[in-house]
Amino acid sequence: MKRTILILLLLFSATTLTAQITHTSSGTVDKNADEILKKASKKIDAASGVTFTVTMTNKDANKKATAKMSADVIYQQGKYRVTFGDNVIYCDGTATWHWNKDANEVVVNKMSESEDDLMNPGALLANYNKNFKAKYIRKESNGDAVIDLTPKKTRSYYKIRIVITSNGTVRRMEMHNYDSTSAEYEVNKFTTAKASSSDFTFSKKDNAGVEVIDMR
Repeated sequence: MKRTILILLLLFSATTLTAQITHTSSGTVDKNADEILKKASKKIDAASGVTFTVTMTNKDANKKATAKMSADVIYQQGKYRVTFGDNVIYCDGTATWHWNKDANEVVVNKMSESEDDLMNPGALLANYNKNFKAKYIRKESNGDAVIDLTPKKTRSYYKIRIVITSNGTVRRMEMHNYDSTSAEYEVNKFTTAKASSSDFTFSKKDNAGVEVIDMR
């Protein structure tokens, strides 16, 4: 759940009309998808930061909903905080704190340095072309753009489909798994926000009594 929530931090801007494919020494590049993702990188890394709410619905092979939950996210230049249920995940760009309020404990881990680690959304977006093949699918009648991301390495999912509004924000995302299940995400309340470094780290001082398990 933690990983799939943070995939939503990847993509936040798009303006495109018709597909253009260029063949290069490193493979084929969909110019429209490339432009969309480059603009997304600039938008999500805006100096002021962004906040949004996402509603996640898991579906079985028959497309029947099996679980649903919402998460609130704040993101700024590679740092993020995700709140869902009794859990809060902080990341300051070098480490992550997963605070489970029900268990009254925080687990601290060092950020992975893997280029394709989905837990590092800023780095993954900046290097998306190394990890995914992006394809511009179509423009909907309401102006929304549809893009598919196919992982270059084997994953539990084979495709991420993103629907992006004409004003440059993600409206919807779908993760399609090999076992025929899927996860669908609706994004709303997307706004710019001012944030400080304290928003992205767990404060032991302000949360006395919480057990901290440092795995770094």
